[in-house]
Amino acid sequence: MENLGFYNGEYDLIENMKIPMNDRVCYFGDGVYDATYSRNHKIFALDEHIDRFYNSAELLSIKIPYTKDELKNLLKDLVKKVDSGEQFVYWQVTRGTGMRNHAFPGAEVKANVWILLTPRSIKDMSKKVKLITLEDTRFLHCNIKTLNLLPNVIAAQKTEEAGCDEAIFHRGDRVTECAHSNISIIKNGVFKTAPTDNLILPGIARAHVIKMCERFNIPVDETPFTVKELMEADEVIVTSSGQFCMSACEVDGKLVGGKASEIVEKLQAALLEEFLEQTK
Repeated sequence: MENLGFYNGEYDLIENMKIPMNDRVCYFGDGVYDATYSRNHKIFALDEHIDRFYNSAELLSIKIPYTKDELKNLLKDLVKKVDSGEQFVYWQVTRGTGMRNHAFPGAEVKANVWILLTPRSIKDMSKKVKLITLEDTRFLHCNIKTLNLLPNVIAAQKTEEAGCDEAIFHRGDRVTECAHSNISIIKNGVFKTAPTDNLILPGIARAHVIKMCERFNIPVDETPFTVKELMEADEVIVTSSGQFCMSACEVDGKLVGGKASEIVEKLQAALLEEFLEQTK
């Protein structure tokens, strides 16, 4: 298959799939999701993504109709049905299907599971990215990977219009995260990244970068940092499941980073090696 869409046990090409209008995702974005990549039909960091997925669902009182092992096995099986071994592996769960009502449906309504598999490769980490800053006006549960992504969509459009690659959110002077990524900085040899509180998503790639910092004895500081610190950092680092660790060259039209490239390159090489090893 060129791609694959899955909905509650049925699957076909994504363009052939039909979804009930009363799936609560249509009205409320009532669900959570997660995503990663595969190579050679092997899914990278699946355990960590599944753990985060179930945690997001639990925080919204959504009961996933599979055990963790069942869902992992399902994803592994479906990935093999797509021709390309390099895929963007996306899955989500919504609270269920029923007539529109803000209150949760009864316990008899089961959650809906979606899976979408499309050919896609991880990004080239040697490419420098351009960023913009935006006030973070999202709700106060950014640690949940909710399907309510309208603020992120608006940020992505503003990023596109600015000719940039990603938007950095900040609440007042505190930097939180990007529209689709985590944001960190390197200053005086220290890797500094926001704490995993309710204002950021606990990124899987972020966790892997921290692990690599520990391997190379690079100090890690998980405390909030400001927009001023960001602009004055030796390096500005964007991390996500599709790009692992990319450094920025520009924020709001001003040149940034480029002062600790040896640290960045060391982390990038180690992360790519880990990905290739786990998906060989």
